Amino acid sequence: MYKIPKKESELIQQGLVKFQKILGVAKARDLNESDTVSIITDMLAEIFGYDKYLDITSEYAIRGTFCDLAIKLGNKIEYLIECKSIGTQLKETHLKQAVDYGVNQGVNWVILTNGINWRLYKIRFEQPIEADLVYEFDIMSLSPRADESKELVYILHKDAIEKNYRQAHYEKTQMINPYTVAQILLSEAVVSSIKKEIRKLSDDLKLDPEEIKEMLSLSVIKRDLIESEEAREAEKNMRKLFNKIARKAEKKREKSKLEAQKSSIPLPNESTIPEVGAQ
Repeated sequence: MYKIPKKESELIQQGLVKFQKILGVAKARDLNESDTVSIITDMLAEIFGYDKYLDITSEYAIRGTFCDLAIKLGNKIEYLIECKSIGTQLKETHLKQAVDYGVNQGVNWVILTNGINWRLYKIRFEQPIEADLVYEFDIMSLSPRADESKELVYILHKDAIEKNYRQAHYEKTQMINPYTVAQILLSEAVVSSIKKEIRKLSDDLKLDPEEIKEMLSLSVIKRDLIESEEAREAEKNMRKLFNKIARKAEKKREKSKLEAQKSSIPLPNESTIPEVGAQ
């Protein structure tokens, strides 16, 4: 749960009430992209807390083309925002456009929105370039008074940038999802635990860890959780994480070893230290 200051909580609630009505009318009239961008700009100011004149830049120039909106705090671009008309369904081609802007500008965080649907992505600057969906919400389905709704909005709020809530939410979604849990179930530590628990049922039962992994893969875990593209990505991420944990543990062991060696070195005996001027 994210802690939202009382003032911001009240402004978010008021903003949601106001703009749900405005967006409803705009959707009925099927406003074009330019008019939708105007509404989104007002939303960024009144719901998400950005200064309309200092923090929000429209038609941000990037290598001969223009991104609809950019959030710039000080000298740093925090978000590039690709906007579509309110009646446009957000698609992969729109995401690619937003990601291209982010890559060209070296910005990690991009937002794709049509005013109603909001999607936050984090770009991973690796080969190939990937963009992870951090989270999304339909602003028309939010309950202005509900804390859960306010928290969804607050992750994109100006105040939340300094608190690093977006990164915290990103890390949470990376770890808590069916694909990651599937990889954990197939990990050596969990397979070993399952083997021990099964052995408690019968002392004579001998099981090979590979038998347990095969059973988990074929009969327990859904196939798409271990064979899809998302599954392969989760496996790669978990492998990196396990390696990172192993390196951290090794460094800790080395540090403990060095400290133990230092503590075992005897201090000089005062009686053996010659006095100043002694011959």
